[in-house]
Amino acid sequence: MRHNTGGRGSGYAWLVVGLLWVVALLNYMDRQMLSTMKSSMMVDILELEKAENFGKLMAVFLWIYGFMSPVAGLIADRINRKWLIVASLFVWSGVTFSMGYTSNFQVLYGLRAVMGISEALYIPAGLSLIADYHRGSTRSLAVGIHMTGLYVGQAMGGFGATVADAWSWQSAFHLFGVVGLVYSAVLVIALREHPERKRVAPSAVAAKPKKPPVLSSLTLLLGMTSFWMILFYFAVPSFPGWAVKNWMPTLFSESLGIEMARAGPIATITIAASSFLGVIAGGILSDRWVAVNLRGRIFTSAIGLALTIPSLLFFGLGREIFWIIGGAVLFGIGYGMFDANNMPILCQFVSPRHRAAGYGLMNMTGVFAGALITSLLGRSTDSGHLGRDMAFLAIPVLIALVLQLIILRPTVADKLADD
Repeated sequence: MRHNTGGRGSGYAWLVVGLLWVVALLNYMDRQMLSTMKSSMMVDILELEKAENFGKLMAVFLWIYGFMSPVAGLIADRINRKWLIVASLFVWSGVTFSMGYTSNFQVLYGLRAVMGISEALYIPAGLSLIADYHRGSTRSLAVGIHMTGLYVGQAMGGFGATVADAWSWQSAFHLFGVVGLVYSAVLVIALREHPERKRVAPSAVAAKPKKPPVLSSLTLLLGMTSFWMILFYFAVPSFPGWAVKNWMPTLFSESLGIEMARAGPIATITIAASSFLGVIAGGILSDRWVAVNLRGRIFTSAIGLALTIPSLLFFGLGREIFWIIGGAVLFGIGYGMFDANNMPILCQFVSPRHRAAGYGLMNMTGVFAGALITSLLGRSTDSGHLGRDMAFLAIPVLIALVLQLIILRPTVADKLADD
């Protein structure tokens, strides 16, 4: 059965994924590169010599990003998502470029906060746009392919340390910032809002508002037991997810005894490559499984999350390259399978009119978890217990996995209307 992709044909639906794949890459590359350039930057910014201060710098992005995520979702459900995405990319790329001009910790702290606002506007809009263009048999794969952009961006962010080592950390910020500014012009020409959203507006105005009031959206979402479970299931894995993103280069450097210029690319490339495999495998498996079992996406996500549990133990207990690299590969594959199915699972419980808002709330809970763990692991690093404390994160992940399998029971493969 052929699924509607919004009137522009399956070719354009996949072009949307391709266009947004680059945005996802830039989204993660610009935020991630800071974590690998600590050694270079502390020469000019003395406050970064203390790991706790570095943790605060990483965490302010997450706190602001988290607070803005539900707002971003509510906005994306109500305005043209193309222009929201373009504006978001343009602003955070400008911020990245500007970071190369400051050696003041407080200014850098403020710029990271602005980056948190601008980057938060992208994910709910981008994923809901992809979900509108891909329905049924291609949704998880499309979302999964988009997520690989995040992983590639994470890996390329690891080369921030390499660029900083070869030239300067300022040059790294300038280079990556310019790339984003130029690409925002490409999106102005090539990206289009989903046609169905435009068509619905005129006919729906007389009967009911096209875009529901903010309180109506929040009341509907937060009144669903299943949505609270989705929030919990999304938030708990974010503890290890953000811990790996922000502290894995440091863990590689300390556990393997290598300098950050080598540890950064090794850590980010290993995670990104294995996550790439995970989202593709998880997307294909989920799309096929849901065709014969409505819980297919949930089961696929659960398999992926289960794989992250032993990987966290490898991170904490391993002191040799086999265990550290092996844990990174296992974590990447598992988290990729989990990541590819979060929006598709949400689509089984929430209609298109509320999906961006729903994902915004999910993003908020996940990012707040990440902000908390980033700060805590900064202290763990200072005390020499980074690996041990990462291993403890396996416990809440196991709890979330069990509860998800017990509670989440969708009745449709794609919810198209509110009850």
